[in-house]
Amino acid sequence: MAPTKLLSLHQPLLMICKFLILLHALVFSSSGDGARAAPWITTKAVPRLPGYIGGGALPFSLETGYVGQDDGVRLFYYFIQSERAPAEDPVLLWLTGGPGCSALSGLVYEVGPLSFDFDGYAGGLPTLLYKTEAWTQVSNVIFMDSPAGTGFSYDTAHAATPSDTMVVRQLRIFLETWLDKHPQFLSNPLYIAGDSYSGIIIPSLAMEIAKGIESGDERLINLKGVIAGNPVTDIRLDDNGQLPFLHGMGIIPDELYEPARKSCRGEYHSPSNPACANSLQAINDCTRDLNGAHVLEPTCLEYPDLSIVHKKPTTLPENGTNRLMLESATLSSVCRNSTYFLSEVWANDEAVRESLGIRKGTVPLWQRCDFHLPYTKEISSTVGEHLALITRGYRSMVYSGDHDSKISFVGTQAWIRQLNLSITDDWRPWYVDSQVAGFTRAYSNNFTYATVKGAGHTAPEYMPRECLAMIDRWLSGHPL
Repeated sequence: MAPTKLLSLHQPLLMICKFLILLHALVFSSSGDGARAAPWITTKAVPRLPGYIGGGALPFSLETGYVGQDDGVRLFYYFIQSERAPAEDPVLLWLTGGPGCSALSGLVYEVGPLSFDFDGYAGGLPTLLYKTEAWTQVSNVIFMDSPAGTGFSYDTAHAATPSDTMVVRQLRIFLETWLDKHPQFLSNPLYIAGDSYSGIIIPSLAMEIAKGIESGDERLINLKGVIAGNPVTDIRLDDNGQLPFLHGMGIIPDELYEPARKSCRGEYHSPSNPACANSLQAINDCTRDLNGAHVLEPTCLEYPDLSIVHKKPTTLPENGTNRLMLESATLSSVCRNSTYFLSEVWANDEAVRESLGIRKGTVPLWQRCDFHLPYTKEISSTVGEHLALITRGYRSMVYSGDHDSKISFVGTQAWIRQLNLSITDDWRPWYVDSQVAGFTRAYSNNFTYATVKGAGHTAPEYMPRECLAMIDRWLSGHPL
């Protein structure tokens, strides 16, 4: 009888212990940080933004938030609902390149409805303006800070260096978690979109989602396709396209190009012999000061020491680059790169961070692009993923700003040819307001390619009106 009595005395204590364990689990499944067995999400409606004209009230719906994952990663996002019909319009997950470039760069400088008043800037907090040529006119857009360490995203564990495959896994978890929180968008068409280095992530992520759908995961079942601008897709083909592009643009003459072509045999990524290496060096010496993002635009430095601008925007050192970079002669609207520092002044303002719901102490100094972010590039080509997607019936839109030498249309068209698709609408111009906006070709299996005339590496940044018309027609299923 003694053992039975002892057990009965301990039963209340056991029940209390179980309750405390359950309470602990519930607390950590709903709070901000801490280890978790499942992803979590926090969201914040942002009706006003510091610096926005008219008292800060936004004319569109903006939400920010974090999605936390069990590896310590906290991914930050901006979500802007479509300004047309959010319940019906597609949802785009927008990935900025780098890796290490913030989603805010894509939001303000590329496809979002905000821009900075650079010409009117006189110090202090920059002014935000409303931009009508935004893709949010026709779609809901999630602007994603990825990988951790980019923008306002961070990693509490610092356990592993981000990589291509890790980012793909994290973004799939992000989308599943986000849609669980926003079930009203489950039926909207879903597209994975972005530009530059995200060309590696976009088809890889879409394929992971497609495989999940095939295995019975219904949360992302309305995936419709991918949108990729000047995308890194095949490292070898992209690199090999640079020299033919520069030659075709008249930037390097026959006397430099022909020796390189013959000695390198079209392979410029890794010189195979001394003659090839010498020819490439001669070309590099000739073109090293060129603006690779847009060969017709000047090369300008971004503001190098943002802590100075953030603390005292109008008081700069008497000597050095910092002072020169803010002189009106240097900071002209023609010099595109020099406008980027406004995003860093704005995003490092405490009032801005509070309005966005940024967690204190997580990102001491926000950067538009952190090109020193530790990152492992594991995927050298996603041509196979593109082919697998279109074979499964997913739509693809690939476009090239035709003055970009970094990821030129020459390399992009080379990997498209490897898909071996039949042409359904051959090379022709496409128009905006009766003017040629670029050229396009349609292929079988819902694959569309287009150039954007006069645009650089991030095409919507250079030609926003034309790119909005392009994406509106394509999303609606109309020919460009």
